[in-house]
Amino acid sequence: MSLHKDDPKTLGGYRIVDRLGAGGMGVVYRGRSRSGREVAVKVVHAQYAEDPVFRTRFRQEIEAVRKVSGAFTAPVVDADPEAVRPWMATQYVPGPTLAARIRERGPLRGRELRRLALGLVEALREIHRAGVVHRDLKPGNVLIAEDGPRVIDFGISRAAENQTLTETGRMIGTPPFMSPEQFTDARSVGPASDVFSLGALLVFAATGRGPFDADSPYLTAWRVLREEPDVADVAEPLRAVLTGCLAKEAGSRPGLTELAEAFAQALPEPAAGDAETMSLRLPSPPPAGEEAGPPAAAPRPGRRSRLRRWPVLAGTAGFLALALTAYLLLDLDPFGRTEQSGGAGAGSGSVSWDPLPDGWKPWRTSVYGAAASGVTKPLGGGAPDGAALSCATGEGALYCAGDGTLPVRVDGATGRLAWRAESLPPGLAQSRYNGRILGVHEGVLLVLESVTNKAGNDQGTTAVALDAATGRPLWSRTLTRSASTAVQAGVSGDLLLTSAGRRMTARALPGGAERWTATVPAGPTYSCEFHDVDGVPYTVCLDAGTPSRNVVYAVDPADGSTRKVSVPDGDVDYVGALGGDLVFAVQVRRDQRSFDEPAYDEVLLIDPDTGAVRKKKLAGSPRGQAALVGGVLCFADSRGRLVAHSPETGGQLWQTSTTLQQPGTPAAGAKGRAVFAASASGRVAAVDIRTGRLLWESTARADRVVGSGYAAARVFLAEGAVVVLSPDGTVFSLDPDHPDREPLPG
Repeated sequence: MSLHKDDPKTLGGYRIVDRLGAGGMGVVYRGRSRSGREVAVKVVHAQYAEDPVFRTRFRQEIEAVRKVSGAFTAPVVDADPEAVRPWMATQYVPGPTLAARIRERGPLRGRELRRLALGLVEALREIHRAGVVHRDLKPGNVLIAEDGPRVIDFGISRAAENQTLTETGRMIGTPPFMSPEQFTDARSVGPASDVFSLGALLVFAATGRGPFDADSPYLTAWRVLREEPDVADVAEPLRAVLTGCLAKEAGSRPGLTELAEAFAQALPEPAAGDAETMSLRLPSPPPAGEEAGPPAAAPRPGRRSRLRRWPVLAGTAGFLALALTAYLLLDLDPFGRTEQSGGAGAGSGSVSWDPLPDGWKPWRTSVYGAAASGVTKPLGGGAPDGAALSCATGEGALYCAGDGTLPVRVDGATGRLAWRAESLPPGLAQSRYNGRILGVHEGVLLVLESVTNKAGNDQGTTAVALDAATGRPLWSRTLTRSASTAVQAGVSGDLLLTSAGRRMTARALPGGAERWTATVPAGPTYSCEFHDVDGVPYTVCLDAGTPSRNVVYAVDPADGSTRKVSVPDGDVDYVGALGGDLVFAVQVRRDQRSFDEPAYDEVLLIDPDTGAVRKKKLAGSPRGQAALVGGVLCFADSRGRLVAHSPETGGQLWQTSTTLQQPGTPAAGAKGRAVFAASASGRVAAVDIRTGRLLWESTARADRVVGSGYAAARVFLAEGAVVVLSPDGTVFSLDPDHPDREPLPG
């Protein structure tokens, strides 16, 4: 990492060469002595140097590292804890952090995982022999050197006999890898706490995700303290060993001597010429002609989504609040990108990204912020309670509207809020407004708007056309004044299609003149959505009878005449079109699944011309948010697992774990060569769509995690840039080739 203009040129006689990283406590530089010896120089942040407790902790770190001299730690070379900005120089270890290694090349397995596990046991043995407890063993604090791992950063360790620095309100650690006793009674932390952290770290190393991962520190703390670890992706016998490390009671965890023997048996050294032992379950062979992805974990159809039943108990609020303090001080990201993790773009070499928009820089803003024109005042307090946002891209921008949220344009290159539309009648409170973005056509933004009265009753729905560049109103059409009639709308070709009950209307774009009105064939009450398939509009209507079923009609854009397309009964989700066929994912019956999110057991391909139906079983009943991206049927489940199936055969192509919680619908980028998903916290993952290889994950960028139940983030593409909308209204854009670049305010 290049030096900043304010970085020192020398420290303690060492010439500063470049930055290695920055963490919660300080900056780490690569330095060089006059003889040419390279060192890693850690310098405390200026704001902490005046804190006597912090300075004492840093002095303690130096003493702790000097006590430890094993082959799997980086020894102290020089230090000055009394300097204006205290610093410490340790041996420079060339090699990435474990976090960077996993981010760039995926989970460890075979000989590499064995070396890590046994090396860390040796490192902890040396640390504990010196009377030291590390207390922050995490992927960002483990370097992968050619001759084995190195444990670094004893910044929050303490001598085992020194209890004086553990005070109320000063609980320190990184929550996804902290032991239960670190949350509840920091004074009781001992060597067994490092064993717990080792278990969490090795689950992460073997699967790419931690056993207690969550987007909220409260959730993380609760899971560490009350829930069983999620280790289902780890194969036996390693799973049993790691489960023992993750026991809630410190006395129930194995000792290091016992662990060394257990790891040696669970991860045997591969014989010469043999294939590497896999740490994950192997997937079924891919269909003939398909490219095999990385080893994948077997699905867990019986697991409930924990996030949807999150309790906050009064008795736990105190110590859970402490976890937030730890998150403020230290790295939030289990991939450790603010630690010595290297460039994020290094792991995406297999994908060629599209060019970025002209003048683009990484940016971050909020749809509730101040706009340059129209209604310029920001929406105080951010997202209204329970608010939902509707967004679409076009004309080089992102357009959003929603509950209590007037239409707004966010420039795709800069993040600037160009305008917020004045869509409300005079005197009407903004909280009574609801808008849904339909799309952009030839410089016209189309919005479906409704308002409610003081009692909260719907007062009708209007289709509104705005100038996409300025937000100026162009025309509007009242669709219904009935509060009981559901209204849907969509854009197909040069038509705006609307439905109110069984009545369909087509309006020519961009002017809005009515072209025809037609009636959906008689039947039960429908709720219809419009989809454009190769220029032909289709209505996908839900008949909520028993059993529920979808009714699909192809609509003639010339006169509105319809042709029925037969779809089997059941909960069927339209996911897109492939080779002229309509593709549907069939949900598992609700009475046959034991979790909240949808699960799917079949894929349907329907020829809309002949009505022929091809039905294929989906191996493993994938669940979560479904989408057809880049010709692949992709699912993102609530635990962050992305699973890809062939829509032609139903066979699983690959399965990849991420650290995302409750990700939204997957989206394709790089001309269908990558798939993106994002969590409510604004963390984004990119996966190679051909192989399932995790290319990278970004840090979380939302201001806060909001929403009850399922609150999903959405990913859009603005030319080659990735634009992400979080449920709290945070919008940001990143370069998929360099996702670690810090965004600028929009």
